[in-house]
Amino acid sequence: MPSSIMPLAVRIIHAEHDALAAMLRTLPLLLAAQRQAGAPPDFAALRAMLFYVDEFPERLHHKKESELLFPRLRALAPDLRETLDDLDVDHGQGERAIRELQHTLLAWEQMGEPRREKFERQLGVYTARYLRHMRREETEILPRATAVFSAADWAELDEAFGSHRDPLAPRAGQSVDEAYAPLRQRILSALPAPLGWGPALPGLTARP
Repeated sequence: MPSSIMPLAVRIIHAEHDALAAMLRTLPLLLAAQRQAGAPPDFAALRAMLFYVDEFPERLHHKKESELLFPRLRALAPDLRETLDDLDVDHGQGERAIRELQHTLLAWEQMGEPRREKFERQLGVYTARYLRHMRREETEILPRATAVFSAADWAELDEAFGSHRDPLAPRAGQSVDEAYAPLRQRILSALPAPLGWGPALPGLTARP
C-alpha cells in the first residue's frame, strides 16, 4: 500500500521504527570509527541514545501497541494470537533489557576498557532482537490490521499514535517538544550524516 494512503497510525509506527533502527544499527559503526581514530567514546551521547530508547519506544510506542493495536487485532484475527502474544512478551521484557544495557554502559564508563566488550556484545544482542521484533510487526501485524480494521478502528488508533512527539521522528509541520529538544540535539550531533549532524561514515545510508 502506498504510504500516502496508509492510516496515520501505520505511518507513525513505520517512521518511529525507522528512526530507532537507524540509530541502533549506526551505534556499532560509530563506536568502531571512534576506536579506529583513537578517539574516546562519547559517553554522554551514548547515554542520551539509550535514554531515548527507554523514554519513547519502550514507554510510549510499545504501550500503545500492546494496549490498543494488539487487543483489537486479536479479536479480529484469531490466527495471529500466538504472534501477538510473542510480541507482547518482547514488550514486557524490553524495559528490563534497556535498563541492563544502560547499566553495562555505565560500567564501561566507570571501569574502563575491560568493560567495553561486554557492552558492545550486549548492544548487538539487543539490536538484533529489536530489529527482529519490528520486522515482525511490519510484515505480520500491520498488513493484517490494514486489511481487517474499520474506519472507526483507525480513527481511534490515529488519534492515539498521532499524539506522539518523538524527537527523532517528528512529522512534517510538527514541532519537537521543547523539553526534549536538548536530547534531540545531543543525539543528532553525535550520529553521523546523513542520519544526524556528525561527520559521515563510509557506506552509511539514510536508513541502514
